[in-house]
Amino acid sequence: MGAGAVGCYYGGMLARAGHDVVLIGRPQHVEAVERQGLRLETQTFDERIRVSASTEASAVQGAQLVLFCVKSTDTESGAAAIQSHLVPDALVLSLQNGVENADRLRALLPQEVIAAAVYVGTEMAGPGHVRHHGRGELVIERSKASDDVARALIAAGVPTDISDNVRGALWAKLITNCAYNALSAITQLPYGRLVKGEGVTVVLRDLVDECVAVAKADGVTLPGDLDAAVRKIAETAAGQYSSTAQDLARGKRSEIDHLNGLIVRRGEALGIATPANRLLHSIVKLIESK
Repeated sequence: MGAGAVGCYYGGMLARAGHDVVLIGRPQHVEAVERQGLRLETQTFDERIRVSASTEASAVQGAQLVLFCVKSTDTESGAAAIQSHLVPDALVLSLQNGVENADRLRALLPQEVIAAAVYVGTEMAGPGHVRHHGRGELVIERSKASDDVARALIAAGVPTDISDNVRGALWAKLITNCAYNALSAITQLPYGRLVKGEGVTVVLRDLVDECVAVAKADGVTLPGDLDAAVRKIAETAAGQYSSTAQDLARGKRSEIDHLNGLIVRRGEALGIATPANRLLHSIVKLIESK
């Protein structure tokens, strides 16, 4: 549901492994997929995959697993669109940026919802054409269904871990997004070029420090060495433009309110100053309003 770059990549990998997949997305992508299949261009293969596609949310009918990939700005409307079409025992896996989406879905859907942290560099290179830049692993929440889901994904070539601290993983991903997304969007530069700019590493450190302070005040247990993880992104996805950069380039509304904007809101609520995140959030909002 919401088959953009992320949905087409993971849906394409599952379809390639023989699963019956339907991509629900925008008309130009659906038409291209129906006409010539989904072109899945990765670092190891470039194939056209036969897969069903639809513009209608009703196409979730009968699905055992729904990969929910809509923008954070569309979580409520996307959930409302599929709600009446889901079978009672469907599982909804949230593959979205931000830290609040699974809870927002649980408030609207009676079906089981599992949160996932997504680590993939991917873009829509054209209608029905997804280009993979690197990584692709998932960290999913532990639940009674998570073992089966992880097995299916791993068998389809998607490395998947089950975690008891997905909240921490989602916050770590959020912090990485807050470091890179807005800067890539404002400059329209990929991560590898971005970090070579004068003073950028110091700005990244300021952004991360603010986010970590907010996360800790919010009771989040952050996993691993976050500074090293943030630095590594510029190496493992050097050619990647952020999703926010792709949105602004296409004149689309971005998820910035759920990225740096969330840090600003939580910082205000917890009494923590977030000037670097506030500045980037404001600049992206200004660009969106042009």
